Amino acid sequence: MSDVQAPGSTSTPAGGSDMRPRVERLLTDILGMMGFPARLDFKDASDGSLSVALHFQGEPPPGVEPGKRSQVVDSLQFLLNKMLHRPGSERRFLLVGAGVHPEPRSERLKREQAAAPQAAAPAPQPAPPAAAPAPRQQPKPARGPQPAPQHAKAPAAPARASESDERSLEVAEDASLREVARKLAEKSASLGRFYALVTVKQDDRARVLKAVEGVPGVKVSCEGEGRNRRVVFTPEKPAPLPKRSMLPDDDDEDDLEG
Repeated sequence: MSDVQAPGSTSTPAGGSDMRPRVERLLTDILGMMGFPARLDFKDASDGSLSVALHFQGEPPPGVEPGKRSQVVDSLQFLLNKMLHRPGSERRFLLVGAGVHPEPRSERLKREQAAAPQAAAPAPQPAPPAAAPAPRQQPKPARGPQPAPQHAKAPAAPARASESDERSLEVAEDASLREVARKLAEKSASLGRFYALVTVKQDDRARVLKAVEGVPGVKVSCEGEGRNRRVVFTPEKPAPLPKRSMLPDDDDEDDLEG
């Protein structure tokens, strides 16, 4: 992996000259432990932040597509900014993209604001229809008991689609996924740690639930909906994190969005 200076990049702002070696070392270690090594391409963004594009040497992590945001890329960006910036230190924001350099947040906001007036323009109203002639008056019915009118039964509203129960799915067993899932469940039970598997397909979530059946000391379930649905490992005896491992909680929202 190498620190590449992209063509046309600007000079590094003050306070950020030593940032690239630290980012390269941290990203190299994290991606190596994940099993997805990548070449790092650095660039100074127009808003003063440092941008890095990840060019994976093989298949990218599950859920990661070049040029698109994902939970994996957002989590890497959040984690790196927390590790690089401590309270009281000078901050230079880090942007992380898969295959491309991500658009700075300030540029994205300008583009969205420029497009807002056009989207807010009211649509032309259609001309009112011509007045229809008054219907002929019908003769009054004869007095006497009349049968009650029969109202047409309204069709029932379609049931709202919901996430199916992964435990009820019939799926073929995946030996490698079964081994990884059981090891993670045993680790959660022994260490008292919470874990979650994100960007996992429905069939693989079902395989994980079936694979961890019988592992003592941990409860495994699926939570969330749609893109945010995940497999959660909850230990029966949670253990608190050491204080030195806790990350500062300032500027959480800014660290997630570039």
